[in-house]
Amino acid sequence: MKRTKFHISWLLASVLVLVSGLAQAQSEQYQAGLHYTEIEGAPAVPTGPIQLTEAFSYLCTHCNTFEPYINSWKKRKPENVEFRRIPIVFGRSAWELYARGYVTAQTMGIGDDAHAAMMDRIWNEKAVMRSMDELAEFYSDFGVSPDAFLATSQSFAVDAKMRKDQRLAMSWQIKGTPSLVLNGKYRIEGNSAVPSYDVMLDVVDFLIQKETTAALKYAAENAEAEEAAVNTALESETTAAVAAEAEES
Repeated sequence: MKRTKFHISWLLASVLVLVSGLAQAQSEQYQAGLHYTEIEGAPAVPTGPIQLTEAFSYLCTHCNTFEPYINSWKKRKPENVEFRRIPIVFGRSAWELYARGYVTAQTMGIGDDAHAAMMDRIWNEKAVMRSMDELAEFYSDFGVSPDAFLATSQSFAVDAKMRKDQRLAMSWQIKGTPSLVLNGKYRIEGNSAVPSYDVMLDVVDFLIQKETTAALKYAAENAEAEEAAVNTALESETTAAVAAEAEES
C-alpha cells in the first residue's frame, strides 16, 4: 500500500507540473468564434489519442491546394495525434461518386496509398473520371481487381460508412472544404481571421495543446481521487490493526 501511495503521489505531482508548464506556454492568441468554432455536444474531456479529421473532396480545388500543407504538418504532428479524412458530398452526384470511391478504397486498405495519385490524376493530369468503372480501373493500379472494387463499392460496409461520414459532416456543420475538425470538438476553416493554410494549421496546433492540457488536468484530478481512496484504505487498515492489537493485549 505504501508503494502504491508513493507512486500515485509521484504521478500526481508529475502531471500537475506538466499541466502547469503547458498552461503557461499556451498563448490565447486564437479565440473561439473567431479563429475556430466550438461544436455543440462534443465531449468535454478528450479520451484516448487526439484526432484531427480533414473534411475534403477530390473535386475541390482548394483541397488539392491544401495537400502539401497538410502533408508537411503530418510529418511533424505530435505522437498523440491521429489524422484521418472523410469525403464530403454536399448533395452533388460527382462528389458522391468520388466519396464512395474513397470509402471503398479505405475499406480495401488502399485509400491512403492511392490518395496523392488520385489528386494528381484529377488536378495535374486533368483526367476526371465519371463512373465507378473508371474509378475501379484507377484503383486497380494499387493491387485490387476492378471486379472486387466494384463489388465492395456496393457493399453494406461502404454504404454504412458513407452514411456515418455524412452524418458526422452534418453534426459538425461542415459548410466548405477543406475543413478540419479536432476531436469532434473544434471546427477550423478559412475565414478573414484565418487567411491562410499556415494559419489554419497553427490554430490546429494551438487546439492540440489545449486538448493535451485538458487531458493532463483530467488525469491529475483522477490521480488525486485515486490517492484519496488509497489514503482512506490505508487509514482503515491502520485502524483495524490498532484495534486488533488492543484486543490481543
